Amino acid sequence: MTDQPTVALLGTGIMGAGMARNIAGVGIPLRVWNRSREKAQPLADAGATVCSTPAEAVEGADIVLTMLFDTEAVASTVREAAPGLKQDAVWLQMATVGIAGCDTLAALAEELGLRYVDAPVLGTKKPAEEGALVVLAAGPEEVRDLVAPVLEAVGSRITWLDAVGEATRLKLVANSWVLTVVEGIAESLTLAKVLGLDPQRFLDVVKGGAMDAPYVQLKGSAMLAGEFAAAFGLDGAAKDAELIVEAAKAAGADLAVIEAVRDHYLRAREAGHGGQDLSATYLEH
Repeated sequence: MTDQPTVALLGTGIMGAGMARNIAGVGIPLRVWNRSREKAQPLADAGATVCSTPAEAVEGADIVLTMLFDTEAVASTVREAAPGLKQDAVWLQMATVGIAGCDTLAALAEELGLRYVDAPVLGTKKPAEEGALVVLAAGPEEVRDLVAPVLEAVGSRITWLDAVGEATRLKLVANSWVLTVVEGIAESLTLAKVLGLDPQRFLDVVKGGAMDAPYVQLKGSAMLAGEFAAAFGLDGAAKDAELIVEAAKAAGADLAVIEAVRDHYLRAREAGHGGQDLSATYLEH
């Protein structure tokens, strides 16, 4: 389709790979890059052009989409891409980078002559593969039509907020809940076990009731089965928890629960579970 924007997607990890397949799947011209090229190479079969450098990937692209680990990774990659950037291209920044990180990257966008859209997502590996992410977006009104086909390809719901930074703030709020719920599941299962009960009893007794939620059964069952393949990596959970605590403290809020949750994810990461799913926090109880 000749009226489609050309997209460069930088970062084809747990989330980026699924997003890339969905973008290419709706016929949007797509160029991809990943620091470990072997993670990007399979996307050639989906119709994407696999590039060797960020600058090669963004050459001529109308939209640059970043889905990398943290602020440092995003900033360094976009600076590498700078020689190939199209003036006035739209930068869809979809990684979780926190409030200070969002401000840093927005300033970098201005420096490089890019139109910046703060657009983190809610969801993990499976929703990314299914094009079912929830996209939180904030940016210039005039770019919304241009980025709409991309956001619709990766997401089942798109929520536009008023100003850059608001999407990142809402993402931190949502993730504070996700991390707290997973830690709560791990603690409840552990409590059942140390009290001499079969932990499965907890999952069974709340199932289908007001205390249940899809995550309770999904993550609880995975914990008990010892299945910790990363859908939402524990490394990322620990990083996000730090960003949440940092934001809360900067705003003057006393959020003792998420601070304790953060400490437990950090402990699990230090114990070597960073490459596993965030539910691997259960292993350190």
